[in-house]
This record gives sequence, structure tokens and C-alpha cells, in this order.
Amino acid sequence: MSGIDSEIPLSSVPLRERSLRTVWHPCTQMKQHEVLPLVPIARGKGVWLYGFDGERYLDAIGSWWVNLFGHTNPRINAAIHEQLDRLEHVMLAGFTHEPVVELSERLSRLVSGKLGHCFYSSDGASATEIALKMSFHYWHNSGHPEKNDFVSLQNGYHGETLGTLSVTDVALFRDTYAPLLRHSAHVLTPDWRYAAAGESVEDYTQRAAAALEAHLAQHHAKTAALIVEPLVQGAAGMGMYHPDYLKLARQICDKYRVHLIADEIAVGFGRTGTLFACEQADITPDFLCLAKGLSGGYLPLSVVMTTDSIYQAFYHDETTHGFLHSHTHAGNALACRAALATLDIFEQDSIIEANRVKASYLNHAVRPIASHPKVRNFRNCGMIWAFEVETDDPAFAGKFFQAALAQELVLRPLGNTVYFMPPYIIDQQEMDLLAAGTLRALDSF
Repeated sequence: MSGIDSEIPLSSVPLRERSLRTVWHPCTQMKQHEVLPLVPIARGKGVWLYGFDGERYLDAIGSWWVNLFGHTNPRINAAIHEQLDRLEHVMLAGFTHEPVVELSERLSRLVSGKLGHCFYSSDGASATEIALKMSFHYWHNSGHPEKNDFVSLQNGYHGETLGTLSVTDVALFRDTYAPLLRHSAHVLTPDWRYAAAGESVEDYTQRAAAALEAHLAQHHAKTAALIVEPLVQGAAGMGMYHPDYLKLARQICDKYRVHLIADEIAVGFGRTGTLFACEQADITPDFLCLAKGLSGGYLPLSVVMTTDSIYQAFYHDETTHGFLHSHTHAGNALACRAALATLDIFEQDSIIEANRVKASYLNHAVRPIASHPKVRNFRNCGMIWAFEVETDDPAFAGKFFQAALAQELVLRPLGNTVYFMPPYIIDQQEMDLLAAGTLRALDSF
């Protein structure tokens, strides 16, 4: 009989070994698992992930920034179960269904109707790829095919497909594939960690915006769009910047007739303290990319929202004038229903206001971390916390990950940057555990 006997207890199944034989894990040098064992997870509940033998881990990074309301959330579970009995999926080419229409309407209302058209895919990289293609195609349809270059921020990260890598400036992900990538420009990051000694955050913001304007003054005729991660550059080590940069970038893009793409895949849905990060600058981008928390971390779902004027540039008798881009599971009914349940929780539980209270509590609880002698640049934006650990150890990230697991915490540093992005349902006792466990992990180095 092939396979595993169903009567064998799961705890006795060598899941690590089976996974290493068959699963190529993402963002991983697989050889490292010879010394850093995989962590088998049997189930999740709330902020906790549980192993097969009673061990538990507080998911302090929201399972790669996606989980907003905890694992196996009963309200999202119920919505998916209900939808499952009606319709699991139908292709969106030539068909439609209630969950995708309702979700599109609600998302549009959340941005005051200024972005009234939603194009769906399954993941963040796909969404940013769509926005890049859509921007170029808009200019092509509008008689400006020469506007086919893009500009992004130094240290920006937008995904790992070839198009999104072309506007990514993280060497670890980009350099190997450089021969395959299209050239794009990167301008000075507004991340305040790069300010000169004695330079205020406001002055540095102005300097970064001036660098953007200088670039577009010279290259706007060939530039389709600027793409940014609003307020927080995630893969760069949670680099945070002032909302004024977004306001200035919007003005500069308008001045030079360049689209603004807001990649809110990681920072949308309350992570920066407002539902969308762009709200803090009171701007509307030409394209808004959303994913990760969109479905509460349940199912693959992403969306690009854009304006009526961009939509109209594709509305034509000629098929080739349309946006002929597709994803098999675009607008999946189950994923859309999970997203609708997620939006219900935001509205019914006043999550943005509740998060401000939780952020204040955790900021108090982590004061000993902020003042730790090995900690630099402790910072907070909404429900994101980050700090650098002073170390010369190239293996720090893996070692800290293991030290955190020993404290029942899931923390996955970006280089020497440790960060928290916990589910919003985290309570005060769990925040105390997060703060105390992180401090003990720090003290182990």
C-alpha cells in the first residue's frame, strides 16, 4: 500500500524529512536546513502556531505579513464555509460572480470611489507586474509608446517576477537575474536612516523628493511610472519615511505626467496605522496594489485598483487595445469571500482605532528593547515595529530565529533587522510575552 497509513499518529510522521525530500521552500538556501531544522506546524489558533508535540509559537510576523486576525479565525472560516457550498471558482473571463463584484464595490468605496476599477490576480508580485504593464499600455494606447521606463526607490522591493525584479533594488534577489531584467532607474530612498548627521527627517524628505524631481525633469518623456512602497520599505529592513514624501511624489508625478504606483501589498489594511498608507499623505495613486492582508492571510488574492481615465484608455473596439492579461484563479470566489469577511471585521470591530490602543501598549512594553545596548534605530509605524541589532555575525538572522523559537516566538530577521508585524488580535498578555521573549533572545547574543 503506497503512502502513509492514516492510522499512524501525525506526531510520529517524519514531516521534516518528507518536506526536505519533496518541497523546495521559498526564499531559502536549502542546504542550511542541514543545521537549521524546519519547524513542522500542525495547527493554528489566534496568534499561535502549534507543533505536533505540544510546542507553540507566537506568530509575531503574521506568517510573512499576511495574517491580520489570527489563524483559523471563526468569522472568516464561516464565510469561506458558506461560500464553499455555493461556488468555489469560476473564471472571470466572460463570467462574474457576487463575491468579486461586492468586493470591488467595497474596495472602491474605501478609496472614496477615486479608484473604481479592480483587476485581480493571486499574489503581490502578480499585482505589481499588472500595474507596470497597465501603466506602459496606457501610454501606448494614448500615443506615447516611448514612455516605457520606470523609476523606483533605492532599496525598494516589489516582487520576484522578472518585471517586478526590474524595479526592485535589493541585491540579494536581483543580482543573479540581472541579465534577464529590463533597465530601470532607482532614486534616493526617503528612509530616514539614510539622513546625514544633523539632518532632520523633514529636510531629508525634501532632499529625497528633490532627487526624484531631478530625475523626472530629465527623463519624464520616457518614464511611464514611479513605483513606491508607501511609508515602509519592507524587504529593505522596514525602512520608514515621512508621509510628506508621498505628497511631494504625487505632485512631482503630476507635474511631469508620470503615473504613481502605490505598492501597498505589505503595508495596506492597517499596517501603517491607517487602512491604506496613502491616506496619511492625503493622496490617491494612479494604481493601488493590494494583497497579503486582503484576504486576512487565508487565500491567495491580490488586486490592482485604478482610475476611470486609465480604464477608458483600454475601452475600444479593437481587441488588442484591451488589457489582455489574465490569471487562472483571478478573483477566486472563496478568496473574495474571505476578503469580504476581513473587511467586515475591520468595520464591525473598529480595528484601526483598536490598533492605536494596542500600538501604544506595545510601545510601552518594548521600552527595554529600545534602550538595549545592542539595539539601533528602534522605530514604529502603526502595527509595524523594527530595530537593528549591532552585530558582525553573517549568520545572525538564522541564529536569532532559533533563539526566538526557544522563547515561543516566530521572528524572522531581515539581515540584522528584527521586526514585529503581529496579528491585530494580539492581546496585552501576548504583547508582554513578545516583548519579554525578544529581550531574552537579544540577551542570548
